Amino acid sequence: MGKKTIKIVNIVCSTSLEHDVHLIKLAETLSNTEYNPEQFPGLVMRIREPKTSALIFSSGKVVSTGARSLKKVRESINEIIKAVAKIGIKVTIKPKITVQNMVASGDIGMDLNLNELAMKLENSEYEPEQFPGLVYKLPGTRATFLLFSNGKIVCTGTKSETDLKSAVVTLASNLKKLK
Repeated sequence: MGKKTIKIVNIVCSTSLEHDVHLIKLAETLSNTEYNPEQFPGLVMRIREPKTSALIFSSGKVVSTGARSLKKVRESINEIIKAVAKIGIKVTIKPKITVQNMVASGDIGMDLNLNELAMKLENSEYEPEQFPGLVYKLPGTRATFLLFSNGKIVCTGTKSETDLKSAVVTLASNLKKLK
């Protein structure tokens, strides 16, 4: 078995600014936003640095996506706080951030026989005509993996780096048992 690598590529999280936000005013003030209330009740804000996107709702709830680390998540939320300050909303609290999902990609360091794995791994689905990867829901966790024959993997569903690393270790162990 070769070297395992895994890297977070996206963190989806939610928070609240604990202030109502006038979305029309925000959209008129900022150039990096889209707001079509007929289609969707939230305002979409694109942040250049760190490269993230956020959905901002009139209740002050925020969903942020695109950050690759918790530090970048915090920077992204700080950019939103600066943006709403431009329309007179002073956020004095440090918003509590809740990670909803982490997406990571990497390499398990070995080729995988997906047909064989589909037969042996419980909680797995493999339909090569539909999609080239095997979907594997790791038992006892929220983690779901996409496994590819070249050993590349994508993991989604975890909410912390600890859970993510633990899921990858369990996956590797489960795959070793089947070899």
